[in-house]
Amino acid sequence: MQNNSVKHIRVRKVSSGSIVDFTDQLAVEEPLEIRISYKNQGNPVVKSISVTMRTPGNDAELAAGFLFTEGIVKKSDQITDIRTDLFDENKVTVVFNENEIPQLHTAERNFYTTSSCGVCGKSSIEAIKTVSVYQNQDDTIQVAADLFYNLQNALKKRQEVFQNTGGLHASALFNQQGDFLLLREDVGRHNALDKVIGTSFLNKQLPLKNSILLLSGRASFELIQKASMAGIKIVAAIGAPSSLALRLAEDFGITLIGFLGNEKFNIYTGSQRIII
Repeated sequence: MQNNSVKHIRVRKVSSGSIVDFTDQLAVEEPLEIRISYKNQGNPVVKSISVTMRTPGNDAELAAGFLFTEGIVKKSDQITDIRTDLFDENKVTVVFNENEIPQLHTAERNFYTTSSCGVCGKSSIEAIKTVSVYQNQDDTIQVAADLFYNLQNALKKRQEVFQNTGGLHASALFNQQGDFLLLREDVGRHNALDKVIGTSFLNKQLPLKNSILLLSGRASFELIQKASMAGIKIVAAIGAPSSLALRLAEDFGITLIGFLGNEKFNIYTGSQRIII
């Protein structure tokens, strides 16, 4: 994460009747306006798509991941550039190839999303349930159960900003052998996952059907939807899944694991991929 993801402040700590002044660290939360630039019948168009509350850092990946998981783009070569505004670092513009027109009808979303909810403003459940281009791909991934026992500790070791602030969510990718691949942190759990998927999207690494996704908190509907869009087949969460996340995992054939801890976890769907 970049240095501007943490803010240092002076606070007064009360403990057992005493007061101590010290410097604390807070996770930064700021709005990011995601805009797209394209040509329609030769005429330039710049349109604001969303304003999301996020932790600064990896903004280009966040924008790309957001557009991909919303179904607005499908391939990285549709995008020629992702630019941060010279006068406002909280604005980023995704520039489309001259021959590409974004599929805006797939994203029925209001322009504002909070850090706690990435689907606030969606007009219907059907609009949320974006269909993945990788939904019907075959997969052969199987993972030994004991591999999961070490993932939580591996995540904690790499959550640098969380260790300092205690205020960020994380999404991480591991391979079938349990080796760490990628981690992103953000004040919004949906943003952390969009950053991971956006990085993989821009690096032409999709689909992620041979990777394990680890979530630092609970597994919500939107996180399973985003995982499905990226072709991820195994999702493990340290927290609980929601009922709607469970239903979507079943529909999309995703192995969903919850309450992951040291030498324990629950398998909610797709147990055929876990070797006991």
